[in-house]
Order: sequence, then C-alpha cells, then structure tokens
Amino acid sequence: MTSIVIPAHNEARVIGRLLDSLLADTSEGESSRDETDIVVVCNGCTDDTARIAAARGPGVRVVEIPVPSKHTALRTGDDHARGFPRVYVDADIVIAGADVRALTAPLTDDTSGILATAPERQIPLDACVWRVRAYYRVWQQLPAVREGLFGRGVIAVSKAGHDRIAALPPLMADDLAASLAFAPKERLVVDSARVVVHPPRTWRDLIKRRIRATVSTAQVEQHQSPQEASARTSTADLKALLRREPRLFSAVVVFVAAAVTARRGARKAIRAQDFGTWLRDESSRQN
Repeated sequence: MTSIVIPAHNEARVIGRLLDSLLADTSEGESSRDETDIVVVCNGCTDDTARIAAARGPGVRVVEIPVPSKHTALRTGDDHARGFPRVYVDADIVIAGADVRALTAPLTDDTSGILATAPERQIPLDACVWRVRAYYRVWQQLPAVREGLFGRGVIAVSKAGHDRIAALPPLMADDLAASLAFAPKERLVVDSARVVVHPPRTWRDLIKRRIRATVSTAQVEQHQSPQEASARTSTADLKALLRREPRLFSAVVVFVAAAVTARRGARKAIRAQDFGTWLRDESSRQN
C-alpha cells in the first residue's frame, strides 16, 4: 500500500483541491481510496484545514499536532503512515492519484536502483505579473531545476529511500536536502507524472519565496561537505542558457534581479542563523 503524507499548516483554502484530485480518479474500476493511505497532518492550524480534510471521508486520516512545524508534521505523518512507497506532498500543489501511481511504480522494482522519484512540473503563469512569468521562463530551464527533485511539492521514496532521508537533520529546504541526498542514478523525474505547482502571482510574493529559498539553501550548505553537489545557479548556467536561447536575455535580467534582491533580503536571517521564519506566499493560494 502506498502512503501519502501531507503536512498542512493553515491550508483551508487549498487542501480540498488537492484531496479531491487524489481521490477523484479510478484505476481498473477500483477507487484510488482503496490503493492509498492518505494522512493529513495539520500542524498548528488555526483555520478549518482539519475539518475540510476530514470531510473527504474515510480515505483521508487527519492527525492534528499543536506545533506549526513542517519537519515535525512529516515525522508525525511517518508515525501514522501504513505503507511504502511513501509520498510526501505539499498541501498547496495539485496531483492526481494516477500520477502518484506513476511515481511509485519505479520504486517497487528492486532491480532499478531508484530510491526517490518526483513528477514533471506544470506551472500555470497566466495570472502572474510579467516579471514573475519572465523569472520562471529562466528558472524552469536551469539544469539543477530540471534534474533535481526539489521545487515540485512532491517526492516519493522507497523504504530504503525513506531510511536515507529520515536520517537528515530538520532543515527548512527539506525537498532540496532530500534531492541532494540521492545520487543522480538513485533519483528519477518521472515524465509520465505531472504536478501543478501554483507560482506566486506578484513580484513581492516571488521575492518572499526567493528569500526563503536563499536562506534555506544556506542552511543546507552548512550541513554539506565542500565536495557535495550544490543546487545553486551559476553564471555559467545562465551564459549557457543565453547561448542556446538569446531571446531570453530580458528574462535573464529579471532572474538576476530577483536573485540579487533575495540575496540582500536573506543576509540578516543568515547572519542570525534564523532558519525558522517561514516567509509564506499567499498569492499562490488564491482561487
């Protein structure tokens, strides 16, 4: 049985759309409810997240904890989950049950050597301001972004893969740390699986996300040795992209502006070793 763990902190506006997508489809005439064990861990919620999740019926088990901590929610979800492969899903994305099954298929093949998988991203940009659209035109083409498991809101692991990430320290960038925990031959982006990742709609909310990413990347790097892989974007990456697609020059300028602004905004938190303040983007949670 596949277990799906969903940490949720005040996600009343979006938890329903995710659960409805997971539960809606069928496979060979059997409901996906019979194939998956869904655990929603409401951590420090002060809204209706738990009630909305519980209203989806017996296919969803709701666990409530008082502390607003994603790391604690993930570990609590592990304590209540029943099976493997295990899929960790952010509450603000949308993925269907069929896509979850596509993700877990490689993890059930003991000969594949694959320990972790993630889906291809779909990022709907129509409601975003032009600078946000320009940023993501560049971001989505970066090698580390295309090949890594992070930034997708979903990661699936086998039992051996779970043992690997369970040993990681509590980090803000849990998806980045999980991605880097696996060698390229141990991880797979499954092109037959799709996830909808809702982007920030405004420049201000994009910068919030990028500050959080900059701070959390710095925290991850503090736990790495200098020889370990990095997910940072280099000047060489941007130059290579421009050589391939010169028309993206103005978008690269916007990307660099966002990176510089985020780096400046992150300095204080990094100096203070503040890896607990979560700058949340609310615009992506709008209907």
